[in-house]
Amino acid sequence: MFNFPFLSAISGLFAIRMSKQRNFKIKEIKPVIEPMGSCVATDKITVDGLPIQYMYREEPINDFDSGWRFFSGTETQEYVDDADNSCFYNVNTIANYDESIIPYLQLPIGVELEKNHKTGHFDLIPQ
Repeated sequence: MFNFPFLSAISGLFAIRMSKQRNFKIKEIKPVIEPMGSCVATDKITVDGLPIQYMYREEPINDFDSGWRFFSGTETQEYVDDADNSCFYNVNTIANYDESIIPYLQLPIGVELEKNHKTGHFDLIPQ
């Protein structure tokens, strides 16, 4: 799991930085899941267009947070430590990037998953 030092500083804030060119257009987003709040995803996914390869669910930081965190698998701790490289999104938005995450979104806090390159599905990482 990565450490997000900036999360505690913005626990009551939803930050959407429109200055970055996202890898989707807002009008392209469709409802693919029931509302479940926000998540954190890195720019490697939302800006660079890399696929989700790693995801985990931690204790939510506020009432709007689902606890989900999504990564391409190429991020370093230094990259993640820079708050400009990650942002809060509606979980539905990230599910539009990669619908293969949908079957796992109801899993409990504490779960970690990694994409299996052979099957295209996510495998649980043993604790």
